Amino acid sequence: MGKRCCAVVLAMIMVIGLASLTLATSRRSMLTNGLGMTPPMGWNSWNHFSCNIDEKMIKETADALVSTGLSKLGYVYVNIDDCWAEISRDDKGNLVPKKSTFPSGIKALADYVHSKGLKLGIYSDAGHFTCSKRMPGSLGHEEQDAKTFASWGIDYLKYDNCHNDGSNPIERYPVMTRALMKAGRPIFYSLCEWGDMHPAKWGAHVGNSWRTTNDISDTWDSMISIADHNEVYAEYARPGGWNDPDMLEVGNGGMKKDEYIVHFSLWAISKAPLLLGCDIRNMTNETMEIVANKEVIAVNQDPYGFQAKKVRMQGNEEIWAAPLSGYRIAVVLLNRGPFRYSITARWDNIGLDPNSVVEARDLWEHKTLETRFVGNLTATLNSHSCKMYVLKPIA
Repeated sequence: MGKRCCAVVLAMIMVIGLASLTLATSRRSMLTNGLGMTPPMGWNSWNHFSCNIDEKMIKETADALVSTGLSKLGYVYVNIDDCWAEISRDDKGNLVPKKSTFPSGIKALADYVHSKGLKLGIYSDAGHFTCSKRMPGSLGHEEQDAKTFASWGIDYLKYDNCHNDGSNPIERYPVMTRALMKAGRPIFYSLCEWGDMHPAKWGAHVGNSWRTTNDISDTWDSMISIADHNEVYAEYARPGGWNDPDMLEVGNGGMKKDEYIVHFSLWAISKAPLLLGCDIRNMTNETMEIVANKEVIAVNQDPYGFQAKKVRMQGNEEIWAAPLSGYRIAVVLLNRGPFRYSITARWDNIGLDPNSVVEARDLWEHKTLETRFVGNLTATLNSHSCKMYVLKPIA
């Protein structure tokens, strides 16, 4: 039937996760910046704007994060992606903000973002050029660029993998790690080598997050396949270091509402960085309803930091589960298929005693179900939709 039992899996996740909590400091032999104890939340410019960015739009996005209340929910990083710098460095070898789009410079922009209670992120590349090939990479300039970023007040660095010298990412990425540690400012370090050399297996000693996949696009097939690929590395996620399946596409228009709810639910339960990729200044009420769901965000930000695993698969029916603090379990019932299905989560699949009496909180309906469940819970789901619950044994 294509099933995978979960009791053993969840037990293993809990053991690994609890061990990681006590060993979190010792494992970070290179990067000891104290950042990322929960997955980062914020916004990134690439998915919606690509290279069409300027300081006015960045400031307006910061303003919108505050005015919409998203910053109070934890969305605090304002991350500039590719294309912010001139193609050539200055005569001292420094990166130069693009005069036509960032005339005030990055330091002034960081000051503005900080004045709003937010953090500013920036982008570079472990190669000679960035992926757009419109600005220099940091290969060979790691210490110089890290000091520049620190002097500007940068809080987050996304570090891509294009146009490199052919050397192993395992050799190139730690060079920037050491440079950031010398720069004198804590900077969240996001490795973006696309999962090429399985960074989940070595990234914890190098960065605060690591891309496990290729770039996402705003389609169901892209999103769900990336969620699948990211799930394989669940055991490596823990406070201080997270698997990164790429930025969120919610609100960009390529998927239906139910599909975006699946997208946000899977990223949340997978402890992925929640980096919005839409135009924050012009969000619809529907988009806001999804990305501002406090209960789903709370699952993502749970201090235990256990990434969900698929604990049962049967055709297009899936159950994802992860332990939470307070003796609770987060569960997603997912219908990947084209037809309406009833899906049942059984206690022995998700690591609960079969005789446990369980209270179920529906995170998208924002209500605690009146029924007390024993042994299992069933929901009927439309095509490409999900239910997300927090289950708590009460007897």
